[in-house]
Amino acid sequence: MKSKLNWQQLFCDCKISIQAAIKHCLETMHEPQPDLGRGAGGDLMKPIDVAAENAIIETLQKSGVSFTLISEESGIKEVGSTPKDCYLCVDPIDGTTNLTHGLPFYCSSIAISDKPVLAAVYTGAVIDLVHDEIFSAYEGMGSYRDGRVIHTTNTQSLDEAVIGLDLNVYKAKMNLTIGAAFIENTKHTRHFGANALEVSYVAAGLTDAFVDLRNKIRTTDIAAGFLIAKEAGAIITDVDNKSINVPLDPKQTLNFIASANETLHKQLLGLIKS
Repeated sequence: MKSKLNWQQLFCDCKISIQAAIKHCLETMHEPQPDLGRGAGGDLMKPIDVAAENAIIETLQKSGVSFTLISEESGIKEVGSTPKDCYLCVDPIDGTTNLTHGLPFYCSSIAISDKPVLAAVYTGAVIDLVHDEIFSAYEGMGSYRDGRVIHTTNTQSLDEAVIGLDLNVYKAKMNLTIGAAFIENTKHTRHFGANALEVSYVAAGLTDAFVDLRNKIRTTDIAAGFLIAKEAGAIITDVDNKSINVPLDPKQTLNFIASANETLHKQLLGLIKS
C-alpha cells in the first residue's frame, strides 16, 4: 500500500539533516580518512557516506516511518515495527569521488516504493547538496525542482542535443564501437559524475538525454531519478528498447537510455543498432 505521508516535507527534512550531518566531514575531507571497508554495493565507504545515510534514517524514524532500507552502504535492513510499510532505496552520496576531490557536483538519492522492485517506486527525491535544490516526483503528479514544475525538452536533433554519456568503464565492459558512435554522432557530449543528478537534469530540461551502457550503474543510484525523469516526460528503456523493472538491491546493475522525448530516443537507439 502506498504511504499517505507528506513525502515532500520529509525530503526537505532529509536535505537539512544531511547537510548538517556532512558539514564536519566536508571540513575534514583533506585529512586522512578511516578505513570503513566496502559497502553493500561494493564501493569503499567513507565517513561522509555513512553520515548522510544515518541522517536519512534518523529523519524518517523521528517522523514515525517504518521501512525496509535498501542502501548502497548498509545493504538491506528493517527499521521500525512495520518495515514492510515501504521500501527506502537510497544512495546517501552519489558522486562521492567528485565530493572528495572538491568537484561541486554530488547529491543524495532517495526513492520510496511499496515493493522491492524498480517499477514500484512511487515517490522520490534527488537532493543537490551543492546548489541546495531538490528534484522530486510523486507517481501521476509530475516532477518538480524546488516546488516548480519541470518538463523535458522537445529537442529533436542530435546536432542540438546535450547528451550525457557515462564512459567510466573501470572494472566493467562496454562496446567501445557503440561508445564511439555516440561521441561521433552527438555534438554536445557531457558527463558530470553523479548519475542520479544527471538523470534529474534530463527531467528539468537542462540536458536532453543521459546514456549509461556499461551495465554497471546500480538501482540505488537511479531509482529516484528514473521516476523524476519519467514524470517529467522522459522516455527510459534499456538498450533493446525494453522497459526496465529490476529488483531494488545494492548489487543490482542495469543499462539505460533516458531521453527527453520519443524522437530523440529513437535516434539514440539507432546509434546502438548501427
